[in-house]
Amino acid sequence: MGRHKEEKKKPFTFVDLFAGIGGFHQAMRYLNGTCVLASEIDPDCQNTYRVNFPDTLLEGDIAAIEPLNVEPYDVLCAGFPCQPFSKAGYQLGFQDPTKGNMFFHVMSFIHANHNLKFIILENVRNLADKKENWEIVKAELKKENFLITEEPIILSPHEFGIPQVRERVYILGIRKDIADEKKLQYPCIRLKDLHLEDYYKECKPDAALSILEPSESVSDDYLVPDDIVEVLDAWEEFRIGTNLKKIGAPVWICAFGLGIEENYIFYYRSGYWRMPKWKQRFYEKNRALYTANREFIDKWVKKYHMTGRSKIHQKFEWNLGMDDVTMKDTIIQIRQSGIRCKRTNYYPALVAMVNTPIVWDDNKNAYRFTTPREAANMQSFHGRYHLVGDDKTIYRQLGNSVNVRVLKILGERLFGLEATKND
Repeated sequence: MGRHKEEKKKPFTFVDLFAGIGGFHQAMRYLNGTCVLASEIDPDCQNTYRVNFPDTLLEGDIAAIEPLNVEPYDVLCAGFPCQPFSKAGYQLGFQDPTKGNMFFHVMSFIHANHNLKFIILENVRNLADKKENWEIVKAELKKENFLITEEPIILSPHEFGIPQVRERVYILGIRKDIADEKKLQYPCIRLKDLHLEDYYKECKPDAALSILEPSESVSDDYLVPDDIVEVLDAWEEFRIGTNLKKIGAPVWICAFGLGIEENYIFYYRSGYWRMPKWKQRFYEKNRALYTANREFIDKWVKKYHMTGRSKIHQKFEWNLGMDDVTMKDTIIQIRQSGIRCKRTNYYPALVAMVNTPIVWDDNKNAYRFTTPREAANMQSFHGRYHLVGDDKTIYRQLGNSVNVRVLKILGERLFGLEATKND
């Protein structure tokens, strides 16, 4: 029996700051926690939170809350805004004039509560990529007499057998005077102190399919539209008709040089010499693919009117190497970078932007989008959790949320670092 099954969960209290739709709340509730205060400014998230946690005091803007007025609590949880640090944003960090100071609102709560035992913070991994941002976080937490994770703890659900690649940085803290010196022999929390090896689990080849709901419970509203199906069928025909597996780069129709015989003319017209090296390699590989399959590709482009389609639909990426499978055996995403096919061991990171994964449904004999409930499964949300709002809103909320199981594991391991009264 694993270590994590032997420990009895003690009751505790916590606050849930930048609460979103309650990912932290679910994790802490699993560990026998009671929420004394939640704070979330987004009205849609507030609606979802209230439906699922009706007995919790939920406030809005964290800046309007006086931390000294909050009743004492044991654990502070916060997934403070990631936009200042995210690669999808401007990466201004703490210099962001609108959201960069949200971390310091968290610090005001920590400073106000002298009974606080533990801190659990979550953010995008890019927070730890910039040393100046990470140093600010460490310095501020140390001022409050906490032992913390001085080195970034970067984890993804797929490391625990949960079929989603979603790297996040977790910042854990325990008040110095309650830490077990036998378990923490250094003046900080190290990854090895958490004994996460008890939970590590490799995703099986079809793990991503395990989070899908029974086909009969999925509405036909989630079937992929005919025009998108035609594009997917076109690329499947292309994949079969060319030696695509060996190209080792995304396929870009714009990089074929359609109808151009001489390579030097194509490279001249495309502006190849002004391109960065990585893009030159893409063009070289695509040009070689085209010249080796010119007759097939010319007919294929005309048959499916490919040059008249959206630029997104003119790009294709096969991330399965030499696997002997078809597109129906993959997870498909239509992204700004094009149509991408991946193995079924795990999903790409669920993000707030809507680029919902597509799967083949054998029972429906059709491609369909993964549903909001399946997106919730990716985030380890409880099966009885109520999703509120239209699909776009729900996908956005889940994309901004945290993985419940990963937080439950980290919370359990962190709480185990407290010295017992018998020590």
